[in-house]
Amino acid sequence: MRRTIALLAVLALLPLTWARSTPPPKLKRLELTFETLPLPSADRLTAQLGAFHLEQAWHLRSRTHRFGSFSALLMRPGGEMLALSDSGNFLRFRAPGESQAHSKLGRLPLSDGDAKEDRDVESATEDGSGTIWLGLEGKNAIFRLNPAFHVERRVQPESMRDWGVNTGPEAMTRLADGRFVLLREGFAGWSDHLHPAVTFAGDPTENPDGQRFVFDGPAGFSPTDMAQMPDGRLLILMRRLIWPMPQRFAGRIAIGDPATIRPGQPWRVSEVARLSSDLPIDNFEGLAIVPREDGRLTVWLISDDNYSPLQRTLLWKMSVDPRELP
Repeated sequence: MRRTIALLAVLALLPLTWARSTPPPKLKRLELTFETLPLPSADRLTAQLGAFHLEQAWHLRSRTHRFGSFSALLMRPGGEMLALSDSGNFLRFRAPGESQAHSKLGRLPLSDGDAKEDRDVESATEDGSGTIWLGLEGKNAIFRLNPAFHVERRVQPESMRDWGVNTGPEAMTRLADGRFVLLREGFAGWSDHLHPAVTFAGDPTENPDGQRFVFDGPAGFSPTDMAQMPDGRLLILMRRLIWPMPQRFAGRIAIGDPATIRPGQPWRVSEVARLSSDLPIDNFEGLAIVPREDGRLTVWLISDDNYSPLQRTLLWKMSVDPRELP
């Protein structure tokens, strides 16, 4: 049964993969629109999201052809958001309701070619200086970019070499202590809840010797992004394809303490929210956290529409009190 579902999923994704092999033409001007989406009742939201409060949700649109397929989300200094796509593009924008005069859609200088594996950004993280690290699927590589988005270094760590062509480093974060954590999208063998993972003692482009461990998450779901909260714990965004055509998804948010990661051992996390079909959801792949002055956190999610007319680029704004999380 699992093989049948996996085959249907692959067949459903093939047209999208082929379509992305040739980049769409460039347009001179970026136009962004934010359509506010209706939300279920407060009781229903609480039943699904637990301690998380979904404040608003939007459908992002643009007539610019390169818009979409966002697989990672970062918060930049000054409140700017940076969404990165699996075709090597980036979108700089601000929260809905703010001026988008300086928003920009551009292309990252990752490769001179247009092959998908040369530009397939699936994860991203940054430090306080504006340096960005990208995880590329297909090549199972990590790129380091300076604040001007120029590539400084790149590496294909031995610890990630067997992570597959389309199941690679889907979630990555730089911890406050300088360590890096990466999670593989694909499962370990025939498991439905274990994923290969790796930690690096510092910048993996300079210290590529990683220590492997195993990420143990909710059954049937794959990690797509993660970010660290001020108290040190990680929020992990997860996704599952529940129907291949038209594609329908479910999601989870899990929490874990990276201090408990041990080389070669399972790192178990706890599920804290369910993103089900009665909520405005799609293929959520990006998560970012912003601390608030009152101690709560703003949690942003963005979805990957795979450049498909049957999917949407959604943006969620949630809030949570970290003291209410396990």
